[in-house]
Amino acid sequence: MTDAAADPPDAAPVVDRRADRPLGGGRVDVWRHPAAVRITHWLNVVAVVVLLMSGLNILAAHPHLYWGLRSTFADPWLSTPTVPDWLLIPQGRNLAGARNWHFLFAWVFVINGLAYLAFGLFTGRFGKRLWPTGGDLREFWPSVKDHARFRFPADDHARAYNVLQKLAYLAMVLVMLPMMLVTGLSMSPGFNAVGGVLLEIMGGRQSARTLHFISAGLIVGFIVIHVGLVVWTGLFNNMRSMITGWFTLQPPGATAGPRRRRRDEGGTS
Repeated sequence: MTDAAADPPDAAPVVDRRADRPLGGGRVDVWRHPAAVRITHWLNVVAVVVLLMSGLNILAAHPHLYWGLRSTFADPWLSTPTVPDWLLIPQGRNLAGARNWHFLFAWVFVINGLAYLAFGLFTGRFGKRLWPTGGDLREFWPSVKDHARFRFPADDHARAYNVLQKLAYLAMVLVMLPMMLVTGLSMSPGFNAVGGVLLEIMGGRQSARTLHFISAGLIVGFIVIHVGLVVWTGLFNNMRSMITGWFTLQPPGATAGPRRRRRDEGGTS
C-alpha cells in the first residue's frame, strides 16, 4: 500500500451559511435575525395588534379612566374619544366577545414573550445585540443628532444597532411590554384570588386600568416610530431581514432614506 493510499482523504471544508455574502458594488448581505427571533417577532406583532384592538373594544364599554380604588364618574382623569368600529375586535361594541379575544391573545403574548426571553438569554443574544456598551453610551448624543436629522448609516455601521435602537428595544422588552402584562394581570379576578397584593401595589383597580391604558399608549407610540423608521430606512431591506434573516449593507459612506441631491450637484438638501 502506498503512502498516498494510507493517508485519509481531506475533510470537506465547513461552510458557514451565515457568513457575509459579497454582492458586488461594495454591497454585502449579512446575517441579522435567526429563525427564533423572526418567528417570535411576527407572533408578537399579531398578539399585540389583537390585544390593542380588542382592548379598545373593552375600553369603549366605559371610555373613562380614573385613579384609585373606584370610579368617580363625575370627574374622570381622562375620557377617550369614540373609536371607529374598524379599529375594534370584534367589529362593533361587544364587551364579552372583546374580553374573550383579549384573554386568548394575552396567553399567546405571554408564552411567545417567554420563548423570546429564553432564547435571548440562553444564546447571549441580549448581551451581544441589545445591551449597550460604554462606547455605545458615549455615542448617545451624536446618535440623537443623527436621528433628529433623519441621517442613518446604511454601510457597515448598520451591522449593529445604534445606542438609541438598543435602548428603545430594551425599554420595550423589559419595561413597556411587562408593564402591560402586570397591569392586565392585576385587574384579573382570577389572578386577584391568588395574588391580590398586586392590585394593592398598583394602587387599586382603577389605577391599574389607567396604567394599563398608558402602557398600551406607549407601545402604540413605539410601533408608530418603529414602522416609520422601517419605511424610511428601506422597507424592502428591513422586511427581508425579518423574513429571511438577511440584511443588505450598502457601500461605505452610504446613508439610508430617500435619496437627496447635494447642493454642489445643483439640488437642494
